[in-house]
Amino acid sequence: MRLAGLFVTALIGLLPSGLAAVATEFEVKPVVVEETKAVFGKVESRDAVPARARIGGTIREIRVDEGSEVAEGDVVAIIVDDKLALRRQAADATVLALTSQLENAKTDLARAEQLLGSGSTTQSRVDQARTQVEVLTNQLAAAEAERAVIEAQAAEGDVVAPAAGRVLRVPVTQGSVVLPGEEISLIAGGGYFLRLALPERHAAEIVEGATVAVGGRSGLSGDNEQGGTGRLAKVYPQIEDGRVLADVEVSGLGDYFVGERTLVWIPVGKRSVLAVPPAAVSTRHGVDYIRIAGEREEDVAVILGPHFQQDGAERVEILTGLRAGDRVLVP
Repeated sequence: MRLAGLFVTALIGLLPSGLAAVATEFEVKPVVVEETKAVFGKVESRDAVPARARIGGTIREIRVDEGSEVAEGDVVAIIVDDKLALRRQAADATVLALTSQLENAKTDLARAEQLLGSGSTTQSRVDQARTQVEVLTNQLAAAEAERAVIEAQAAEGDVVAPAAGRVLRVPVTQGSVVLPGEEISLIAGGGYFLRLALPERHAAEIVEGATVAVGGRSGLSGDNEQGGTGRLAKVYPQIEDGRVLADVEVSGLGDYFVGERTLVWIPVGKRSVLAVPPAAVSTRHGVDYIRIAGEREEDVAVILGPHFQQDGAERVEILTGLRAGDRVLVP
């Protein structure tokens, strides 16, 4: 009998009236939540600038590889054109020849001026010698300018990085013959972001500056492997193939992998829902119940929706089973 009395006492402690005594009431009211669309975002670099050859020739050296980090102005490859060396030798010989001729012309001019002073020659002879000096001086200047052009062309064999960033690809190898303007390497710079492609039916509902949720990543790049949030920075006005493009800025996105994909939940509208604190939900035999206060307390079976945050408190959406104005008991 004593054991039976203890069993009855334990059951009384578990009765609904005992639970209601320590529960608070929560009035169910419609709340407005954002409707989100889950899409895949692709990591893109803000700039993708090719480093191109400025002269034609043979690649003697490649100083970068895929994944290398470069600064603006760094030499990524060296191109050599053997004909430029021959042209440089010819220009040097021309400069030396004109220099010698100019020295002789100056000597003739000085001798003619001396003879003119002694009356042994005419003024026309002096003028002719002076003209010859001027002609050779101009020819020498032209030859030196031509040599400078050849030197500048040879210096253009150094392929430099047009911007700071990371090398995405190097489509050539050492010993390849390239033409002027051919791509030597592609450099990604200017920071990384996520690019989204949304169905065009959401084009009028997305706005710049909205906060989006970013899913966890593989950990290959960046430091947001657990996910986080981002800001919708830009919405492109052109719609292609039924898709509208948008860019999302995310901190800690990394600067190595381009083309990596991750899930992004972007707000595309708002809707009114009924929600309660998660503590108000109890599960028995796989069915979710919520206790409603009134003249007679009763448990109502409900179907739950997703969880969300409202004013800093966690809420769970109730799809069916409740109406606005119901008073829910929360333990």
